[in-house]
This record gives sequence, structure tokens and C-alpha cells, in this order.
Amino acid sequence: MSRKKLSQWTQQLVFVGPTTIFFVLIVMIPFLLGIYYSMTNWNGVSRDLEFVGLRNYAHIFTADPDFRNAFWFTVRFTIVAVILTNLLGFFLAYFLMKPLKSKNVLRTVFFMPNMIGGLLLGFIWQFIFVRGFAAIGQATGISFFNLPWLGNESTAFWGIVIVFVWQYAGYLMVIYIASLGNVSKDVLESASIDGAKPGQVLWKIIIPLVMPAVTVCLFLTLSWSFKMFDLNLALTNGGPFNATRSVALDIYREAFTNSRLGLGTAKAVIFFAIVAIITALQVRATKNREVEA
Repeated sequence: MSRKKLSQWTQQLVFVGPTTIFFVLIVMIPFLLGIYYSMTNWNGVSRDLEFVGLRNYAHIFTADPDFRNAFWFTVRFTIVAVILTNLLGFFLAYFLMKPLKSKNVLRTVFFMPNMIGGLLLGFIWQFIFVRGFAAIGQATGISFFNLPWLGNESTAFWGIVIVFVWQYAGYLMVIYIASLGNVSKDVLESASIDGAKPGQVLWKIIIPLVMPAVTVCLFLTLSWSFKMFDLNLALTNGGPFNATRSVALDIYREAFTNSRLGLGTAKAVIFFAIVAIITALQVRATKNREVEA
């Protein structure tokens, strides 16, 4: 082996080797063990476990209405949350790109909710929904504040959506601001000179040019909303009557509350496959709409 090739192998070993080792230990081995455990009836504690093959998967698809209900709730939540979070994040970014004196302060304020942990944020908003809104409604008589926000299925759904959007819109705002800052001012000025209206400039020029940011933000919000667990646990704990139980919460309860880790792991594998397919399709679809400035 020549000295040049030896130097290249040494560099790869030094710089890539540790990362590869940790990736295998932390990601690949647990993932493969999870697939194995999904084909057992292990309760998570006992040393004895029985290999049952695809029986857990068959049970999920044929005799587990809780998982189907949780998945349907997660899909509805994801659709609404992804759309609203991206719209609000883009609107905030577009608004805060204007020459405002307080734009830096406003950017900080809108980003701050993302710095609060999900569980803590959920408990804060639970207090707001239960005590704060009730006090405002009693004082003002406005019916909006007197709604049972966490007490029935429809309002609890929208309560989780509100908190999710409030938490993550500021993070997307930062990504959209970075992308909007790279839009050429010459292109915008040319469009204005040619008589394009503000709405046409936004829809025909700005949005196509920020599609790479849209791709990233859609990917992030899809991942966050599908895997939403802490807000769900803190706000409603899946209630009322499991109407707002997400797939992540259902997997957690199956594995650690019902002590059926094999079945819970099987649900996690199915969930992983579905999310991977959806996000791959989303990235491919939005990548095809990207243009170069």
C-alpha cells in the first residue's frame, strides 16, 4: 500500500471511524434488537422470552383498535399541525424581514417557546386552558374561553394543535428568515419594475426560491408531529377516553404500562416504516419543486 493511500485510510479512520462506531452502537444495534424483540412476547423484565414470529404484527392489524384509533388521531393531527405551523412560521419570517425597529426583539420572542421543554410547556398550557381561560371567561363572559378545552375530543384536539404550533412556529421562522435573506433583491426589484403585484411576487418568485427551506421545514414538522409525545402526555394524557392518544403514547403505554414490550416494539417498527415512507415521499415531492436563483 502506497504512502498516499495509507494516509487517506488513516484520515478516514481518525475522522469517520469514531462516528461510525457510535452510530452502530447507539442506532443500528438497538434498531436491529428492536426488530428482533418485536417478534417476541417479552415483557421487558423477564429473562425468558418466546419467539412468536409475526404474531404481534398480525394482532396489531387485526385485533388492536387502540392502535388504529391512535394512528388516525396522529394522522389528523399531523396534517393540521404541519400546515398551520409552516404557514405561521413563514408568515412570521416574511413579516419580520420588513424594516422594523423591533424585529430582532420580536424574533427572539417568537423563538423562545421552542427553548422550553415539551413536558414543562404542556403543564404550563394545561394550567392556562383549565384555570387561565376559565378565569378570563368568567370575567368577560366570552364563550371561547369557557369551552372545555381539555374536556372533550374536539377541543382537546385543537388545544394540542395550538400548543404545538405555538412551540415550533418560531423555530421554522428562523429557517425561513435565513432562506428569505438569500432571495436576490435584484430579482424582486425587476419583478416590481415589470408591474408584478405583491401577491404575484410572493407566489411566483419568493415561494419557489425558498422551496429548499420548505423542504426542510416540512420534513421537520412531519417528524415532530408524528413523534409527538411529551405535549400529548402533559396536556391530555391521551384523554378524554383515549380520544387524543397519539401513536407514540400508545407505544409507550403498550410497552411500559401494559408490560408488553414485544407488542409495543412491533408497533414502533410499523410506525417507523410508515413515517419513513411518508417523509421520503414528501422530500422527493418538494425537491422536484425547487428552483435555482
